[in-house]
Amino acid sequence: MVKRYWIYIMASRTGTLYLGVTNALERRIYEHKHDSIPGFSQRYQCHRLVYLEEYLDVRQAIEREKQLKSWNRSKKEALIRRLNPHWNDLAREGSLD
Repeated sequence: MVKRYWIYIMASRTGTLYLGVTNALERRIYEHKHDSIPGFSQRYQCHRLVYLEEYLDVRQAIEREKQLKSWNRSKKEALIRRLNPHWNDLAREGSLD
């Protein structure tokens, strides 16, 4: 079985962004949506999946996460708008398949 990794961005209703990497996307999104893990995402209610990228190499995924985290907010917003111009919840729309 091929391991897959995802870079993802969650957003709150007020626009706060959380960027992460995972090898279990559905579980991780569930944890965000249900505030299962204490911390930043829970505190700021980052419940909408607005962006994701898939990787087969964990090192590439981690490097990309570091790259995106170093970007300023406007650059992150532009990235999200290219894939998801209306900032829809991609998890709600069944886009995790």
